[in-house]
Amino acid sequence: MTAPVESKLGLPQDRIDQARELAERIARPVNQFIERHTTVSVERATLRLAGADGANAEGVPVPNLVVDQVRDRLEDGALLPYVNALLRTGDTIEGLNQRIAQGFRVDELPLGDRGALERKAEELVESFATHVKARRAWRAACKERYAGKNHSPLLYVIVATGNIHEDVKQARAAVYQGADVVAVIRTTAQSLLDYVPYGATTEGFGGTYATQENFRIMRAALDEEMERHERYIHLTNYASGLCMPEISAMGAIERLDMMLNDSIYGILFRDINMYRTFVDQKFSRMINSFGGIIINTGEDNYLTTSDAVEKAHTVLASQFLNERFARDAGLPPRLMGLGHAFEMDPSIPNGFLWELAQARMAREIFPEHPLKYMPPTKHMTGNIFMGHVQNAMFNFASMATEQGIHLLGMLTEAIHTPFMMDRALSLENARYVMNSMKDFASEIEFKKDGIIVSRAREVLDKTVDFLEVLERIGMMEALEQGLFAEVKRPRDMGKGLEGIQEKGPNYYNPFETWLANELGLTAN
Repeated sequence: MTAPVESKLGLPQDRIDQARELAERIARPVNQFIERHTTVSVERATLRLAGADGANAEGVPVPNLVVDQVRDRLEDGALLPYVNALLRTGDTIEGLNQRIAQGFRVDELPLGDRGALERKAEELVESFATHVKARRAWRAACKERYAGKNHSPLLYVIVATGNIHEDVKQARAAVYQGADVVAVIRTTAQSLLDYVPYGATTEGFGGTYATQENFRIMRAALDEEMERHERYIHLTNYASGLCMPEISAMGAIERLDMMLNDSIYGILFRDINMYRTFVDQKFSRMINSFGGIIINTGEDNYLTTSDAVEKAHTVLASQFLNERFARDAGLPPRLMGLGHAFEMDPSIPNGFLWELAQARMAREIFPEHPLKYMPPTKHMTGNIFMGHVQNAMFNFASMATEQGIHLLGMLTEAIHTPFMMDRALSLENARYVMNSMKDFASEIEFKKDGIIVSRAREVLDKTVDFLEVLERIGMMEALEQGLFAEVKRPRDMGKGLEGIQEKGPNYYNPFETWLANELGLTAN
């Protein structure tokens, strides 16, 4: 996915460098805000990394119970009271979790010797690091064993039954049909829940709850299919919404391979407060980076609300910003699956050339990144025959421009959640197109100053102009003015605002500090 990319568009490198410099300056004041704050979800994720798990009889997760208990002193972090309870009670982690689920309050215990508390906390950090390093090593060994067996680009499909056990059946069928990546779609509106449900779930709407047990069940099933079909099968879920860092923690522990994780998406499309989102996304991405998890960003969503011709530059601008925020969280380019989409109106003359321009431009600007290319959705009408043709064109564009992760289009898009036979037809379509034009990308050149080259340069120029505006007014002001996806989001409103907390002088989070050191970031 990261082979050298030949320049075919002749994009001016100075303009690309200028865009990156602007993105860095735009992100700088946001990062300064991030460093001064924590959130309830960051603290709950920290507890999960330490081993906090389980739920009480009402289904309230143990990490939520602890954070709710210490909410009035969250400026110091939530970990020390939990570690203090471990030492005071002499419990194992599992024993303490059960005790908390039964009503035990960690906040009522006086804190013991600070040095002893910190030594115990460092043991928990080491335990987490050892576990995740072992999971990463297992992934690397499996990928080496089956090197060259996956499709290029990776063929990515979704399952979304609402029942994890039914999802497993559909995932197994998808792997048999040729899928390289299986994404378990989350149940509708889980991103707005300020807690992570516990255990295996069988009742979801439009998708299946993201829980650690569901991650474990699907991971085990896909590992079985990997052995059976002798190719590595990637598991994807959604680290977005109000529990972004917690789901990343669960993903690292259970060895997920990809996670939907965007620095701006929740603000625009879920009305989650921007302060909350910016703080959450950084800790989430730090965990993803250490876990070796590829993030998938959500620029495709811009084009479902805005016009793909007029607003193409906002997609590229978002890619530059997502790249910058990801770098600031320690993610290397090989883990940045920046998103874009095949969403031109089919009635536009030469629309396919414009699609090629956009896709190739992204490939050349981000050559080391496993770009995630999204299929047509906005202009799918329910005509399955036309839809199959549109998807074939999309498959062609993906192969011609050397994309990295290819989310399959479904001929029944806009009708219903895909049946297994819909997925089989889409996989057959993609395999046929991609096999028949295997070396097409290396054979073609683009006409200098032709439609494709001119369009790519125009979008890049507009992107630089747009980023200059963002630098002048600031990222948060731009979001308030609706400069992205034509959606306006006030900074002092939105879901989860009450969950943000300024760090105090005694704030303590050894997981954050350890990750920052491990990833080469400046420690807090």
